[in-house]
Amino acid sequence: MSFSMYRQEINQMIDSLPDEELVKVYWSIEVIRQKYLFSKNMLDKGVVILTLLEKEHRIKELWDSSFAKNISDETKSEIHYNQYKWHIFSYKKQDCFENEAARNEFDAMTKNEVYVMYQDLPDIVFEYNNANEIVASDFDYEQDIYVFDKNFTWTYVHTHEAMCGPYFYKQV
Repeated sequence: MSFSMYRQEINQMIDSLPDEELVKVYWSIEVIRQKYLFSKNMLDKGVVILTLLEKEHRIKELWDSSFAKNISDETKSEIHYNQYKWHIFSYKKQDCFENEAARNEFDAMTKNEVYVMYQDLPDIVFEYNNANEIVASDFDYEQDIYVFDKNFTWTYVHTHEAMCGPYFYKQV
């Protein structure tokens, strides 16, 4: 099927839906569009994205042991850490930069090679190479994303909640 045929068929499907269903269509397309724009932006910046499927659990364990090492299991349970790791910042259990200060700190970091993980993708971690050009605004439409250096000395977190974050934490 050619692209024009896809477009024609999509238009026919949309035309067959009642108006109240169009909001669902809109948001579905918007998600696809934002993912496309994100990928295109990374590609335009020369970022090489690798999907790590074999050592993702170890990397996530290192994130936990590096950035939440001083948080007790009891506190983690109280703040629902397993639901969202970034609760260590939103519940003020870990000192960090927030909002614009977090964005500025992240933008100032050297980022040639970084790891990227999403809260809702438990079995995948990404490695971004040639990533020095990435900035906080690149992640504005991403949800519950954690960007951190390969030495686990700093992390930047952009959440799904407008009133929470972003956060930047750097080991002392």
